[in-house]
Amino acid sequence: MQDGTFLALMRLVPKSALSRAVGTLTRLPAPAPVHRAAMRAFARAYRVDMSEAEQDFGGYGRFSDFFARGLRPGVRQVDPDPRAVVSPVDGAVSQAGVLSRGICLQAKGIQFPVERLLDDADLAARFALGGAFATLYLSPRDYHRVHSPVDGAIVSSRYLRGELWPVNPATVRNRDALFCLNERLVTVVDGPFGRCAVVKVGATCVGRIRAAYDDRITHAGQEAGLRAYHPARPVARGDELGRFEMGSTVILLFEPGRVVWDDWLVAGAAVRMGQRIGGAP
Repeated sequence: MQDGTFLALMRLVPKSALSRAVGTLTRLPAPAPVHRAAMRAFARAYRVDMSEAEQDFGGYGRFSDFFARGLRPGVRQVDPDPRAVVSPVDGAVSQAGVLSRGICLQAKGIQFPVERLLDDADLAARFALGGAFATLYLSPRDYHRVHSPVDGAIVSSRYLRGELWPVNPATVRNRDALFCLNERLVTVVDGPFGRCAVVKVGATCVGRIRAAYDDRITHAGQEAGLRAYHPARPVARGDELGRFEMGSTVILLFEPGRVVWDDWLVAGAAVRMGQRIGGAP
């Protein structure tokens, strides 16, 4: 299907209603054979590597549990170098680079303002003039938990209501300011690399974005707004920040002069949670 045709069809689809319905279905109780059949079909269709999962199919009571599955201990190693920034997710690089005047690259010929992404002028100003950014796409087959890329402490979170457009490559290439349109959860970590924003972006059929550090946060019908944490909540590189109950995108933002991405971190590169992706200059 051509990108333009796909985008036109998606404009007609009631994306939020569809996503809520799918999310509800994935959490409904059902006979175990039904759940296992759905999980196995999904795993075959998307080539999910179940050898890394913490449980086999029989260990998940609902499809949503399977989708947001954890990993077996030891299958991911977090880079031990204290000067390293690590990938918060398994996925692929959509874009990575340096902000210019507060503008972030979405795809060739498409940009968006970080202030609109964060809905916070003061926070956006910290990154605007030369801050590092990286956009990481999680496909349906990927592990869907999100981890801290740095040591530090969580100082705030902000949930932003929005639409639920797909975040697949076809939509990213064609929908202006896509990540500013969709629902998102911004987690701000303060540490040796200064302020870091970890932006979880929702997508079509994402049932929920959960926060591991605040059990009050899920984007299913919740009020938008800012939560400040006093005292700040300590976090180490590799600690879980949250999870997607269906897939999406994570955007990392760092203050200018704090982080330099490794040379291999370019569009299309695969990343694994805990792997070094950059570090201190």
